[in-house]
Amino acid sequence: MTSRSVSSFQAWRVQELDDGSFQGSEQTMSINDLPEHDTLIRVTHSSLNYKDALSAVGNKGVTKQYPHTPGIDAVGVNDAGDFVIVTGYDLGMNTDGGFGEYIRVPREWCAAVPSQWKDDPRQAMVYGTAGLTAGLCVQKLLRMGASPHQGKVVVTGASGSVGSVAVEILSRLGFDVVAVSGKKPDLLKELGASEIIGREALDASKKPLLKPVFANAVDTVGGTPLVELLKQIRPGGSVACCGLVAGPKLEATVFPFILRGVNLLGVDSVEIPVSDKQAVWDKLAGEWNCPVTTAKNARDIGRHELDACLKAYLKGESSGKIVLDHSLTKYQQSGL
Repeated sequence: MTSRSVSSFQAWRVQELDDGSFQGSEQTMSINDLPEHDTLIRVTHSSLNYKDALSAVGNKGVTKQYPHTPGIDAVGVNDAGDFVIVTGYDLGMNTDGGFGEYIRVPREWCAAVPSQWKDDPRQAMVYGTAGLTAGLCVQKLLRMGASPHQGKVVVTGASGSVGSVAVEILSRLGFDVVAVSGKKPDLLKELGASEIIGREALDASKKPLLKPVFANAVDTVGGTPLVELLKQIRPGGSVACCGLVAGPKLEATVFPFILRGVNLLGVDSVEIPVSDKQAVWDKLAGEWNCPVTTAKNARDIGRHELDACLKAYLKGESSGKIVLDHSLTKYQQSGL
């Protein structure tokens, strides 16, 4: 059945109730309900992200109008029969997203599924926006001349969805990776970390500079840990920065920059040209592939499990990558 022959589909949709609360549930939608863009896609898989959890509870900084279908990541088939990946831009924020069986988006949002994944497009959602961001961080470091012989590279938030992929990519590229995390030491070792240090290693210090320990870094948390990390980077080293879970403020001095020539590299995975995303997707499917991440760090759910999983995400009770498989139903999973 082609997309053009479908008139209705299922989606997990969030509504604002009369009391001001928000509720998500599976609903039947019409293809005509989708935005008027040029590319209709039958979504096979999506994945869960923090933005999706915020959209599901009515965060107006993410989604302004309800009812709405979250899902900032999607992989599926367009009307030409080609598998495509859509991540970022406005998908799942104010444009109905991947938690529906169909999306309609601008053509320029679509990256091609790499040939290595044509038989298993789910792989794209095991990585999702998080994996794409990790790849972009690594790419920025490499473009600044980072190489294994320079010394240790540190990854903060290493057990998270971005950090864990960064650890595995860097390890496979031959870097000596130090993981900063308070969770999953066994998994981090399997991903390739040679050393694991606790978060307290980046606790606030009054000193403007500390002993330079790390050649380069990927920071996924921001805030005070990023400030302290900058103090410990060797002269000429770089820090690729992509997160703010520890806070958006950067209360730092200029000393790491003007006395050691440290480079702070911002990484955006949302609004960059799709050609830049395509380049990283191709590497993740090829030379940067992460076998531990794809084999052990993801689980699949159906739409009926989204509500519980998103709530757990907001409570910090979720671990590993969660992939939404639109073919899974509660009846299939219960064996009925």
